[in-house]
Amino acid sequence: MSPPDFDALFRTAGVTGWLYAADIDSGREVGHGPDEPLPSASMFKVPLLVALCRQADAGLLDLSERVTVTAGDRVPGPTGISAMLDDVTISLRDLAYLMITVSDNTSADVLLELVGFDAVNAVLAGFGLHGTRVTQSCRELNDSMGLDTGHGWPYVDPEDLARLSVLDPARTNRSTPRELARLFGLIWRDEAASEESCAWMRGVLNMQVWPHRLASGFPYDDVAVSGKTGTLPTLRSESGVVEYPDGRRYAVAVVTRSFSTALNQPRADAVIGTAARMAVDHLRK
Repeated sequence: MSPPDFDALFRTAGVTGWLYAADIDSGREVGHGPDEPLPSASMFKVPLLVALCRQADAGLLDLSERVTVTAGDRVPGPTGISAMLDDVTISLRDLAYLMITVSDNTSADVLLELVGFDAVNAVLAGFGLHGTRVTQSCRELNDSMGLDTGHGWPYVDPEDLARLSVLDPARTNRSTPRELARLFGLIWRDEAASEESCAWMRGVLNMQVWPHRLASGFPYDDVAVSGKTGTLPTLRSESGVVEYPDGRRYAVAVVTRSFSTALNQPRADAVIGTAARMAVDHLRK
């Protein structure tokens, strides 16, 4: 059976797109540019979550430990602790919850400082995910955009966008659709960490609040969608897992770059869900 015409779908939505989807248990797969190196944006928080859990499993840290996040620790961002004004005392576990469910940048950077870049990348290498690397914190990522353009948000001028190192996978956090989906498959098969940790990660990833990308393609009460979005100027993405009531489950990753530089592009968001649904339907036939 021929795969869906993803290229035409993405073009109609005004984007270039890349996709990979796989049946988590059988390994049956479909892709559209699945091995293209791409900026991972906030999806880098998933390998950070895995590395955090593996350190907890090894007894190197206690997820119930409480830390105080001060104004000096705060990283720009519209959600979570990034948007708060006062010092926050919170457990490592709840920092991870905020990092995933509302993509809180401050929570991510506090955890990344604790876990370390080397540990995250060693976990990825151990899984054979050699195309996935974490090289920047949220603060470094945000600061680089200001340095590249000479001004702050927003970044909508094409000349500014051409200067952004965060859109160059060779100079920022990066992955491929195949490897993003493979990491989710490891979590769902209890292979990314201990069974207890993988179950907790699945629960947190299922609580992500954003319904406008991957989840928009599966508007059914009996289909569960878990995932993590990523957003940069002109780049919209999400990777995650779709679970059907018959027990079949699918890891999916979709990354798009829009032709327009506009900040609000509902079609570019929605096509992520549409493409994911087409991919999963293809795998279910």
